[in-house]
Amino acid sequence: MTVPLAKRPIRHPAPAPADLDRGFGLYVHWPFCKAKCPYCDFNSHVRTAVDHDRWRAALVRELDHMAAATGPRPLSSIFFGGGTPSLMQPATVAAVIDRAVERWQPVNDLEITLEANPTSFEAEVFAGFRAAGINRVSLGVQALDDGDLRFLGRQHSAAEALAAVRRARGLFGRVSFDLIYARPDQTLAGWTAELGRALAEAPDHLSVYQLTIEEGTRFHTLWQRGALPTLDEAVQADLFDLTQAVLADAGLPAYEVSNHARPGQESRHNLVYWRYGDYAGIGPGAHGRLTLGDAKWATRTHRAPEVWLDKVEMLGTAEQERAAVDPADRLAEALMMGLRLTEGVPLTRLGAEAGRQGEGVLDPDRLAMAEAAGYLRRTSDDRLVATGAGRLRLNALIGHLLA
Repeated sequence: MTVPLAKRPIRHPAPAPADLDRGFGLYVHWPFCKAKCPYCDFNSHVRTAVDHDRWRAALVRELDHMAAATGPRPLSSIFFGGGTPSLMQPATVAAVIDRAVERWQPVNDLEITLEANPTSFEAEVFAGFRAAGINRVSLGVQALDDGDLRFLGRQHSAAEALAAVRRARGLFGRVSFDLIYARPDQTLAGWTAELGRALAEAPDHLSVYQLTIEEGTRFHTLWQRGALPTLDEAVQADLFDLTQAVLADAGLPAYEVSNHARPGQESRHNLVYWRYGDYAGIGPGAHGRLTLGDAKWATRTHRAPEVWLDKVEMLGTAEQERAAVDPADRLAEALMMGLRLTEGVPLTRLGAEAGRQGEGVLDPDRLAMAEAAGYLRRTSDDRLVATGAGRLRLNALIGHLLA
């Protein structure tokens, strides 16, 4: 039985060792794409030519810089993101992996993920990435309708995407792919059928994102002009609920707001983020969070690819000024990330990040209000868990708890 929040004191004992071991990851950003998608606000750029030898050397050199700061700690995951990392040469991927496992201490089941577009490779390139050390692939399928793929600016067809998924499953131990929903004019029946096609590929992991209109994108420009229709919010909520139900029934329950997996197939790298563990970031625009001594530091590198490359070649890194994350921000970040997870966030973690124990880390009255409204629950082992309704209003819920 869960006791209402208002009737229990807010206790924050010292963090348990299991909570301290949230993993340590390396994020590698490859900034180049063949084309810029109209919905994308990531740090991605189109270039006609890339000097792969220079980029390989620079990524390894910046990795050395980060490893010198962290020391030889256990490494639980490596993630090649972007951009389109499958445009990298397998030799570059191999060089980064080799240096990472030399500088840090890889765990026995080290997860190494590469993001890829279905048009970025042929089967022999897949084999090259596998030989380089990749053991998990995340494919940017995005839609299984050719008209919607054109709307999203994708350069592949649904048939090509599914063929890529099948090739990947034949070579890699773990495969995930992304889908985007709440597209203009999308219906519940159409989305149900699309999810059925996706599930027919027997994926281990699906990332299912609601289409959002981000500033600085082509879609945002069209939306401001009134040239881009969007779905009614009630329909978007219905699509979200449908997604949760269909995927849970198929054995892929949500473990995070937008991510679904069979038990044991969750993205270990992303769990490092959501559990507020440490990670090092290299490559243009990469961010990191590093606990060094008693402080947690935010790192980031220059976003512009050419500036980043020049600085690494001159200085060994393109890291910009490292900033200490103050306790209030650590609390906010840990809460924001942790409430995205179905498992929730331990109160011990919030207390440790806030730098204080006992009463007052979060306001008991605000916690009780959120629970009474049906947006939050507190488990018997002192975790805060956002309900389904709470995850739909996560930004508002977090703002309420931190006010």
